[in-house]
Amino acid sequence: MSDSDIVHLHASSSPVTSPRTKPAPKSTKIPLVFSYTPSDDGTDENLLILLHGLGDTHTPFAKLGRSLHLPQTAILALRAPEQIPYLYEPAFQWYTSFDPLGEIIERPDPTPALNVMDNVLDHLNMECTWPPNRIHLFGFGQGGSVVAETTLAWWKKELARTKTTSDIEHKSVPSPRHLASVASISGPLLSYPTLATPCPTPLLLFSRGSVANDVSTSFSKGFTRIRHVVKSDVQGEETMPRRDEWQPVMQFWSEMLGRRMGDGLYEVMTGTAI
Repeated sequence: MSDSDIVHLHASSSPVTSPRTKPAPKSTKIPLVFSYTPSDDGTDENLLILLHGLGDTHTPFAKLGRSLHLPQTAILALRAPEQIPYLYEPAFQWYTSFDPLGEIIERPDPTPALNVMDNVLDHLNMECTWPPNRIHLFGFGQGGSVVAETTLAWWKKELARTKTTSDIEHKSVPSPRHLASVASISGPLLSYPTLATPCPTPLLLFSRGSVANDVSTSFSKGFTRIRHVVKSDVQGEETMPRRDEWQPVMQFWSEMLGRRMGDGLYEVMTGTAI
């Protein structure tokens, strides 16, 4: 038997610092309508938060999240806080998008949405025991912009927290905690990041047509790990991936999602032991 045929058993070294099943989010703590579904397999190791686009609701995104059947992944779909004025059907926006004349606002202010998302993440982290590095964000259109801006806002807050603690206590502190991953589907960045330390959260950009190059350039000012998927704009620049376009998104999640190993389980590795 050659060295390459030897099978080595290694106990998993991944630290388990949060419970296998997590408490469900509380409607009294999240100021949004939402839908939460624990992991299919009973192990809540990852949380995927989904944000819909302009004029939609959380319902189809909750259905989408459940249909993905991602391993060890709970699903949280959030509905935007503002009903679009003068529309009678359920149609929501993450931030004010139209002026009093009904014209689209060219430079919208996402601050209200970011404040709400900050409250959501704090509740999930501190009361529902989700570590930041197990929280994954996904958004489409306006929701894609909000998840990207939320990821940057979280990182800025973490940088400020660790710096303040270090300055006050004059000792080393834990490194700033970044979110696990973010996927933005046709969602442009609304701010102009000026970070001395760019955000290390892995980012998947899915865009179409002529805007692709501009999108990539703006995001590179805030993120260090970007994977950009560009598709044909035959359906328009702001559409969800078609069924045959989901492969790069699923591949991204397969690399980013954490996996909890059970007590006494071993990873099987081939080749020569080091």
